[in-house]
Amino acid sequence: MPYKIPESVLVVIYTPDLQVLLIERADRPGFWQSVTGSLDAEDEPLPVTAAREVAEETGIIASAHSLTDWQHTIKYDIYPQWRHRYAPGVARNTEHWFGLCVPAPLPVTLAPREHLRYAWLPWQEAAERCFSSSNAEAVRQLAWRAAAGLDVTSGAA
Repeated sequence: MPYKIPESVLVVIYTPDLQVLLIERADRPGFWQSVTGSLDAEDEPLPVTAAREVAEETGIIASAHSLTDWQHTIKYDIYPQWRHRYAPGVARNTEHWFGLCVPAPLPVTLAPREHLRYAWLPWQEAAERCFSSSNAEAVRQLAWRAAAGLDVTSGAA
């Protein structure tokens, strides 16, 4: 199995009334998160990665909804329990944030090897449930975007 590329996307899937989809990791029960995933190739466009990961992890087809690049990037230390997936010496990842607005909570088809359960939660509860502080911050940024008057339902600023 080739090493993961240390560049990824995080996709906050939400409804116009700011319900947020979280999924529970199969390899770490109790760890809830938004959709995340690494690039498959160094030259894979980030929106393609985001749409692919959404489809793989939830069965939702991003092109049928409003996928928005939030133009927000963070760098973080890869959790030690997952560093073996990366080339030796790789300890940091670059993550790009996206939002995907769907009209209402949708049924989700989980990848059983990756996730156990899903939940649609009000944004505040979703932010509290995220195991990753950066994921929680992404959910809070969704609420900030809505409060700031950014059009979170269509992705336009």
